[in-house]
Amino acid sequence: MAELITDLDWDFKEKIIKDSVHGIHPYPAKFIPEIPFQLINHLGCKKGTSILDPFCGSGTTLKVAQSLGFSSVGVDLNPIACLVSKVKTSRTPVDFEKVFKAVIANAKSKKVDINELGLIPNLNHWFKLDIQTNLLKLKKSINEFFGHDSFDALCVAFSSIIVKASNQESDTRYAAIEKNLNAKDVFDLFEISCEKLNSSLLHYNDDLSCQIINKDILTVAPDDIHSKIGLVVTSPPYPNAYEYWLYHKYRMWWLGFDPKEVKEREIGARAHFFKKNHHTERDFYHQMYGTLKLIDSVLIVGGYAAFVVGRSIIHGKNIDNADLIIEAAENLGFDISERFNRNMNSNRKSFNLSYAKIKEETIVVLRKK
Repeated sequence: MAELITDLDWDFKEKIIKDSVHGIHPYPAKFIPEIPFQLINHLGCKKGTSILDPFCGSGTTLKVAQSLGFSSVGVDLNPIACLVSKVKTSRTPVDFEKVFKAVIANAKSKKVDINELGLIPNLNHWFKLDIQTNLLKLKKSINEFFGHDSFDALCVAFSSIIVKASNQESDTRYAAIEKNLNAKDVFDLFEISCEKLNSSLLHYNDDLSCQIINKDILTVAPDDIHSKIGLVVTSPPYPNAYEYWLYHKYRMWWLGFDPKEVKEREIGARAHFFKKNHHTERDFYHQMYGTLKLIDSVLIVGGYAAFVVGRSIIHGKNIDNADLIIEAAENLGFDISERFNRNMNSNRKSFNLSYAKIKEETIVVLRKK
C-alpha cells in the first residue's frame, strides 16, 4: 500500500537538504526546501510538464524541482525575488571569478558623485556616507557589465550585502543600530558573496528550463506561462504577517527598482490592513480565487496544487487562511485531496512576529478534476 501523505514527517526538526544554493541571498520567511522536496516526490509531476510556483520568492521550489529533474515556472511581484530565482536556477558563468574580481578592482579606483543617490529617501539614516560611496562605486562598476552573462549574478551578490552594509539591524528587524563597519568592508562583503554564489552554482542541468515571470500573479495570463503545468507547489504570503517589500526596499532602490510599486500590489502586506478602507480576509479570498483560476487554466487534468499557509491575526481576529483557499478552490471545482498541519521549528523559523504568533502551517492539497 502506498504511503499516505499524512504519514510523512512534515516537521523536519533536522535539516535534510544541505544545498548551499538556498543561502546565496537573504530572504526572510522563505520556504524551507524540505517541503517542496517532499511534496514533489510524493505527488509527482507528469513527464513533459513543469512545476509552477505562483509565489516563487527566492526560488526554493524552482531549485528543488530542478534538482529532481523537472522544469519549472516561477511568478513573483518582487523584482529582487525574481532576480535571485533566475540566478539560483542558472549556471554561474565560467569566468565569473575573473569578472567579480575585475569589478572590485575597478570599483576601488572609481570616482563617484554621492549626489547621484539623491532620489533614494532617508539614505543618510540607513547608510554611513563612506559606505554609500563604496556601494555606489560597486554598482557603477557592475553596471559596466550590463548585457554580460555575469550581470545578474553580480547584481544578486550586490543585493545580498545591502542590509549587512547598512545601519539596519537585520533582515527581520527594521531598526537602525550602530554597526562596527567601515567603507572597506563593502568590497570584502561583496567578494565573499560572489565567492559563495560561485561555489554554490557549479552544478546545473542545462536541459531543464526555468521561466521567471516578474508580475503580479493576478495579472498573469495563461499565455504568459510557456509550458504545461503538471504540479503546483507554493506558499502564498500570509495576510498581515510580513512585508517583503519593506525588508527589500533598499535593495530595490539601489538596483533601480521602485519598492512603492511593489508595496501597492503586494498580497498580504501589513500596510493594506492599517489604512482607510483596509483589507480584510475577504481580500485574501479573492486573491486566492484569482490565483486558483489561473492555475485551473494551466494545470493538467488530474494535476495537484499544494498550498502551504499559516494563519493570520487581522485586527484581533484569528483568520484560518487555509479555509479561505479551500473555499476558493471548491468554488472553482477543485477536489480537496488533503488538509493537514505541520509544526514550524521555532529555532529555524525565518520570522517570529508577535502579532502573527505563527507556530504551525497548514498544507492543503488540491486536485484538478
